[in-house]
Amino acid sequence: MYVAVKGGEQAIDNAHALMRKQRRGDTKLAELTVAQIQAQLPLAVDRVMNEGSVYDPELAALALKQASGDAVEAIFLLRAYRTTLPRFGYSEALDTEAMQIERRISGTFKELPGGQILGATYDYTHRLLDFALLAEGEAAQATREPASSEPLEPCPRVLELLNQEGLIELSRSEDEQDQTPRDLTREPVTYPAERTVRLQNLVRGDEGFLLALSYASMRGYGDSHPFAGELRTGRVSVALVPEELGFAVEIGDMLLTECEMVNQFHGSATEPPQFTRGYGVALGRSERKAMSVALVERALRADELGEMVAYPTQDQEFVLSHTDCVSANGFVSHLKLPHYVDFQSELEMIRRLRREQQTSTQQMDAEQNDV
Repeated sequence: MYVAVKGGEQAIDNAHALMRKQRRGDTKLAELTVAQIQAQLPLAVDRVMNEGSVYDPELAALALKQASGDAVEAIFLLRAYRTTLPRFGYSEALDTEAMQIERRISGTFKELPGGQILGATYDYTHRLLDFALLAEGEAAQATREPASSEPLEPCPRVLELLNQEGLIELSRSEDEQDQTPRDLTREPVTYPAERTVRLQNLVRGDEGFLLALSYASMRGYGDSHPFAGELRTGRVSVALVPEELGFAVEIGDMLLTECEMVNQFHGSATEPPQFTRGYGVALGRSERKAMSVALVERALRADELGEMVAYPTQDQEFVLSHTDCVSANGFVSHLKLPHYVDFQSELEMIRRLRREQQTSTQQMDAEQNDV
C-alpha cells in the first residue's frame, strides 16, 4: 500500500516536471514574460478574465503562461484563485452610458448621433497571413496615419432613437429597476431564474458554447431575427460606497464591451407591436462574447414574453446548467481518473449476459434439432 502511494506521488511529481519543461519549450529562445502576454495577447487575456470572473489583466496573463496557453485551464486557475479573495462589498451599478468610447458601431442606423467609430477591429481585414510577423518584423504599416486611440467622449445610445418613438421595450422593466440582483457566486441558480441571474451566468459562460447557441438561435432553433442595435467598447468608472462614508467613491475604471440586439416582437393582447432587446456585456475587448450573450439572453426571455418555448436555446435549465467551462472541464476530465472497479463490474456483467445469451441460443438450437 505505502509503496504504491509513494510510487504514485513520484510519478505525479515527474509529470509536473515534464509539464514545466513543455511550458518552457526551447531554452535557446527567450522566455515569454507575463508582461508580454498581457500587452501582446490582450484578446486571450480578456477571455480568461471574463470566464475567470476576475478583472485583472496581469493575473489573467499569468494564468495563460502557467497553462501553456490553454484558455480553459487558465480560466480554471483564475477562478480557483478568485475563491481565496476577501469580499469587501459591491460596487455601484456601472454607468455604461458614460462610457469613454473606443469603438462603437450599429447595424440598424447608418447615421448615428456621435457617428460610427470603427476603432481597432479585424472585421475589415482580408484574413491573409502576414509573413512579416513570422520574420519577427512589424506588420506592414498603413500608408495613412491611424486615428488617435484616445477614448472619445460619451455617445448617446443608439436604441434611444427607437425608444423616443415607443417602438422598443424599455431596457429594464419597473420590477427589474427595483430589484437587488442575487449574487450567483453566493447563491446557486434556481429555476426559473430571474434575468439578473441569467445574465451573470452568461457573462462568465464559455464563449464557444454561447457562440454555438447564438448561431443555432438564428438558424431556426430559437425563432431569432436579430439586428445589432449597438456594439460599443470603452472604459467605464467603478464606484464603491464605503460604509463609513455613506457616499460613492470612484475606485478605478475598467474596459468593457457592451451589446444591445434588436429583435422582432409582434405584440400581444396587452402590448402593442414593438421591438424587444437582447443585452450582453463582457470584460475587455470581447465583441463575439458580448454579442453571443445578447442573442442567448434574448432567447431565454421567450417564456416571459409569452413566446412558445420550443428549442434548447430557450430552455433556461438546459442553457444555464451547461455554460460554465470550469464545470464542463471538470466533468469531462474526471473520466481520466481511475474507474477500474466500475468498469470491471460492467465488464463482468457483459460477459455474464453473453454467456446467458450463448446458453439460450444453444438450447433453442437443441430444441429445434429435436423437432
